Amino acid sequence: MLKLPIYNQEGNAVGEVELDSKIFGVTASGPLIHQVVAAILANKRGSIAHTKNRGEVRGGGKKPWKQKGTGRARHGSIRSPLWRGGGITFGPRSDRNWSQKINKQMKRRALLAVLSDKISEKKFIVLDSIKVGAPKTKEMAAIVKILKEKISVDFGKKVLLALPSIPTDLMRATKNLPKLWLTNVGSLNVYDILSHNLFVTTSLGVKKMEEIFRKK
Repeated sequence: MLKLPIYNQEGNAVGEVELDSKIFGVTASGPLIHQVVAAILANKRGSIAHTKNRGEVRGGGKKPWKQKGTGRARHGSIRSPLWRGGGITFGPRSDRNWSQKINKQMKRRALLAVLSDKISEKKFIVLDSIKVGAPKTKEMAAIVKILKEKISVDFGKKVLLALPSIPTDLMRATKNLPKLWLTNVGSLNVYDILSHNLFVTTSLGVKKMEEIFRKK
């Protein structure tokens, strides 16, 4: 079993939490993590550029000239890609599907690997609880400032705060903090964890993650 200290909002150690090594002690696989991240980014991707094919451009209902006897090449419609203003062949389409499928076991393995990496790199912080006196940005900013000063860890540019449930007042208090991202532990994904320097949760959040990721 792995053990991590539990801190309160004042940055003082108040106990320890035991982590299941089968969940938080998984060896990372670079190619697997890369594949899962690529799939996540692909699934977020949308197509905006759109070109019209010959069936979508205006005009061209009538044959430009008769088939034979003019000395010119035969044409059936001015909407042909050969004509200026005609349809586009193999152009970008807004209905293109970029999504990639990744099975559940691969997602689970990659997610546990990046969480385990955060622990081994000492970028995984566990709090006993987190509460704000009022739904104000300055309340949450004060808590973050205290934790930065008291806990000897590099907060970096971005912090991911994962909780088992998100109270409305806490959501409002973190809304205007650009370097702090609040999420539910049930919505974690590999990309979000990797794109944040520090992972912060509560002791209840750890229990919830073990409940979610433990194999039946």
